[in-house]
Amino acid sequence: MSAPTTTRRRAVWSALDAAAVLAFAALGRASHAESVLADLIGTLLTAAPFVVGAAVGTLAGRTWRDPLAWRSGLAVWAGAVVVGLVLRAALTGRLPLSFALVATASLGVLVLGWRGVARLVRARRRA
Repeated sequence: MSAPTTTRRRAVWSALDAAAVLAFAALGRASHAESVLADLIGTLLTAAPFVVGAAVGTLAGRTWRDPLAWRSGLAVWAGAVVVGLVLRAALTGRLPLSFALVATASLGVLVLGWRGVARLVRARRRA
């Protein structure tokens, strides 16, 4: 595989982390009967602290080196949760425990989940 192809593929893997965080925000807003499509700005504002956190996790974990590794997923997840929840609390002035627990679990399923699927597909292709 050539370097541009590898770089492009790694960028796609990183974009999937951002998509997972956006899905978390969209699903959360939809579960509270908030219009996701009509209020795209609201969804982006909800996701923003967690996207920043995921980016911090990406940089701290240097996940671009091996984007499908579980340690990469854990770094992104930890960044999204820790930094995201701190930023959300700072921006909103509150952080309900129930929200923190749901965010932690949901982001874990989404950020680690797509890696699990990708690893499974990759393994089946090799077999």
